[in-house]
Amino acid sequence: MEANPEFELQGLCHLALVCEDMERTVDFYTNVLGMKLKKTIGLPNGGQHFFFDMGGDQFLAFFWFPDAPKRAPGIASSAVLPGLGDIATAHASMNHVAFKIPLDKFDEYKAKLDAKGVETGPVLEHDDSPRGVAETYHEGVYVRSMYFFDPDGVLLEFAAWTRELNDGDVNLAPMTAAGVPAAQGASA
Repeated sequence: MEANPEFELQGLCHLALVCEDMERTVDFYTNVLGMKLKKTIGLPNGGQHFFFDMGGDQFLAFFWFPDAPKRAPGIASSAVLPGLGDIATAHASMNHVAFKIPLDKFDEYKAKLDAKGVETGPVLEHDDSPRGVAETYHEGVYVRSMYFFDPDGVLLEFAAWTRELNDGDVNLAPMTAAGVPAAQGASA
């Protein structure tokens, strides 16, 4: 792993999301996904902030606010599962949370979610084809994914890397807000 020359980042500390019902959230993340609830905090406004252990000393956290606005699928969160429609979300939104899983456990974990009544989208074999997803697994697939929603509509992913990423995997210029590659935008 390459060292960061600016900051000694050690991975993700936590990702903080917002739920509608903390009891339901605790049930899903502990009883369905098997995470351990590690820290609970009461907020001065009557809200709550709970932390779930994702492994590797990394946490998924949830806020519950008494007067939070209702969810807005298709704006602040995906309205559909990947592979079943458009998953675009608004600027500054969080599109999904991907949990890294072992490749050899992929099918087993899919079966476990199915047995727990969690609806998953199609298994996606991500590759570098124009569509970005292959019909079947091949040596160019770099990650296998399955997506599902938590009870609040947070889009979750179980992702299993199938190969190491390399310098050839970085081959696109970033797009500007105008929808043109950055190099073209500078000369326009």
